[in-house]
Amino acid sequence: MIKKVKKINSKNSQINTGILVLENKKVFKGIGIGHQGEATGEVCFNTSLTGYQEIISDPSYAEQIINFTFPHIGNVGTNKEDYESDKIWTKGVIFNSEITSPSNYRSFQHLDAWLKKNRIVGIIGLDTRSLTNFIRDKGAPKGTIAYSKKGKFNISKLTNSTIKWSGLKNLDLAEKVTTPKNYIWKGLKTWKKGLGYKKNIKNSFHVVAIDYGIKKNILRYFSNFNCKVTVVSCKTSAEKILALKPNGVFLSNGPGDPAATGKYSIKIIKDLIKKNLPLFGICLGHQILALTLGGKTKKMKLGHRGANHPVKNLINDNVEITSQNHGFEVVKENLPKNIQVTHKSLFDHSIEGIKLKNKPVFSVQYHPESNPGPQDSVYLFQEFINNMKRNAKKKRS
Repeated sequence: MIKKVKKINSKNSQINTGILVLENKKVFKGIGIGHQGEATGEVCFNTSLTGYQEIISDPSYAEQIINFTFPHIGNVGTNKEDYESDKIWTKGVIFNSEITSPSNYRSFQHLDAWLKKNRIVGIIGLDTRSLTNFIRDKGAPKGTIAYSKKGKFNISKLTNSTIKWSGLKNLDLAEKVTTPKNYIWKGLKTWKKGLGYKKNIKNSFHVVAIDYGIKKNILRYFSNFNCKVTVVSCKTSAEKILALKPNGVFLSNGPGDPAATGKYSIKIIKDLIKKNLPLFGICLGHQILALTLGGKTKKMKLGHRGANHPVKNLINDNVEITSQNHGFEVVKENLPKNIQVTHKSLFDHSIEGIKLKNKPVFSVQYHPESNPGPQDSVYLFQEFINNMKRNAKKKRS
């Protein structure tokens, strides 16, 4: 049963109960929603038309405030199933329009109540187009979002909080969001209408997933492909991973600067590659893999966040529409000769996929598991399965 949420009276919109203060002292005012309080993080924008619950619950948004460019956020409510993580790491959300009463058969809770429950500060009524244009022109800024029913804010204090925050560069967030305890995934497959999350009962392969901030839908896809998945903390040694006897190792998505996470993860991945195990990386996992192989990464001006990004597959010569969420990228210049670039962005030609020429190791910058987004790139999971099959056959021969 959905609890009724008190409608925000637009007549009182002149009382600004929500505020966003950027590092350059630019101020945006609106109406506060969600959790009363304040939070500081990087302000980015997401262009997805659907899937706001999955976006907000994606651990890759740790230390970030999401400005949604689509105006109608919240109109399908929230439910108990569409979570990408057990804990919400997003710092704040910004919507253009007031949240309407939810209209969806799966809805369990109004978005405003869900934000309160998860202690996420939100604002509605901002000119999200103006904010998006600002980010597009100036880059993703640091900002502090605040909500107070009294509408009284110490802008000087909020500005100082924003300026003092370190920003995402050189920040290792994987160790913050990773699982505190290794576990075996419960085997649920991707959601299907009328069936929900069916359980996988066939385990053809064993995948060890290194958790840098893993999304649940990645685990669900592995279940679709009949894999048992053991999820391990990001600092788990190669020796302990190999002791689990995996058929392949997965490097997950996650937040923060890949170079900071690489201080401990590069050695682990190097040791795994030496054992000729099939490896597959997504997002942060892709960036760390590139660093391990001798590449470099850098912070992007805007980043890629949305479910409509065109990517060209340079091997098959076709285009995939992809879901993306990243603020760092692999640098094109001086890539080691043993790395082949397999995918590129058709927005800015940045690297979207790589593979090691002489070993079953590959990665992509985008999110083939969707949630939200198109499913053009699910074939990548099958490629990983095929690598594990070939590797198992080699061992037997």
